Amino acid sequence: MELDPILLSRLQFAFVVSFHAIFPAFSIGMASYVALLQGLFVTTGNQAWERLSIFWTKVFAVVFGMGVVSGIVMAFQFGTNWSNFSQATANFFGPMLSYEVLTAFFLEAGFLGVLLFGRDRVSPGVHLFAAIMVALGTLISSFWILAGNSWMHTPDGVEFRDGVFHVTSWFDAIFNPSFPYRLAHMVMASFLAGGFVVAGVSAWYLLRKHDVEANRKALSMTLWLLLVAAPAQAVIGDFHGLNTLEHQPAKISAIEAIWETEESVPLLLFAIPDQENQTNHFEVGIPKLGSLILAHDPNAELPGLNEVPRDEQPPVWFTFFGFRIMVGLGVLMIAFAVVGLMLRRGGKVYTSRWFLQGLRLMSVTPFIALLAGWITTETGRAPWLVYGMMTHAEGVTPSLSTGMVLFTLLGYIAVYAIIFWAGLYYLTRVIRKGIEKDAVDTEESHRPMRPMSASHVPFDSDDDVAPGRG
Repeated sequence: MELDPILLSRLQFAFVVSFHAIFPAFSIGMASYVALLQGLFVTTGNQAWERLSIFWTKVFAVVFGMGVVSGIVMAFQFGTNWSNFSQATANFFGPMLSYEVLTAFFLEAGFLGVLLFGRDRVSPGVHLFAAIMVALGTLISSFWILAGNSWMHTPDGVEFRDGVFHVTSWFDAIFNPSFPYRLAHMVMASFLAGGFVVAGVSAWYLLRKHDVEANRKALSMTLWLLLVAAPAQAVIGDFHGLNTLEHQPAKISAIEAIWETEESVPLLLFAIPDQENQTNHFEVGIPKLGSLILAHDPNAELPGLNEVPRDEQPPVWFTFFGFRIMVGLGVLMIAFAVVGLMLRRGGKVYTSRWFLQGLRLMSVTPFIALLAGWITTETGRAPWLVYGMMTHAEGVTPSLSTGMVLFTLLGYIAVYAIIFWAGLYYLTRVIRKGIEKDAVDTEESHRPMRPMSASHVPFDSDDDVAPGRG
């Protein structure tokens, strides 16, 4: 492809969004988990819940900070690279982003300080309330962001006059046809991301026999969550697919690499799409299963990309493989959740080394699946910025040159590499230090105490950075 400002602007935005997306997704799931842990401690007085709450609050703080820093740049890009789009959609996105700041960001920022620094300065009930408000703020934020993104895929409640979108119904614009499915899909992905990270870290601690009581509790409750959330995500994805077939049929055609409109379409497990020749090579598929999954009818007719003009077809290669990576990892998540249920008998779920090691590796899969899903949905919308109404070429800043965008893209890559390294470094330190088992006074089970200093954390004699084996 020729390196033009439009392509480079798309690559730049894709890089920034992809880097940023993993942190809000993680923090949404983690905020809810911290609130749950604090609630369990307040209601039961069990110090194991508080130790877990203290530890995972630290993890949440690092991830939340990385999300804030990495997300600042995105707002600037709307003006620098997509000024035509910003001007055309200002009547809609201006209020939407304001609502997100007023209802979500202020809520998070207002109670985040109490959550992070008020554990021994306020009552347990007030600290629990702060944790709930931070978790609620992350969910409200996802509501507004997903409403805006969904509107770009299935625009509704607007009129496009003289190059400007005018809102005719705020209800229809916010609750556009794809919004409920996208919101549910993203929130569930966030819970899966947080759940598998907690499961992976807890498994690592159990392998090292670190605070066995607390980590058995964490692993057990998380596996119950995953057993519900992983299959639920598949069901939500099915409803989302039906909605996409109705409103964005070209995206479904690209996802399944369907070139000719036909009935009884097979489900392609593997193929090499050839967009130039509008065909596939080395197809491996299951007859009729594509129609059954996509339309709930094994004989259903599905549209082919040959009905879409060449210049309006999505890039099939990225959409096709992105979807299969996401689904493949989703099936693997379900498998681990089911195996965890089977191993509960006799407590093998806490002692089976192969399973615990597998959970460690699985902790990264939700983030890979998340990125693959975003690649699928965003490339499947191309070449439209607002589906069927405004293309990338119409929304880009007219004065941009290739050199300008390339310079900023390389700069973002360099800066984000530093941010990622620094965040990963501190996150790794928090995890390797482990849960501070003696951080609370067991005689005052209903009064949280200040966490013990790092110098008092028990360490292995043969590894001065490993968590203690107490």
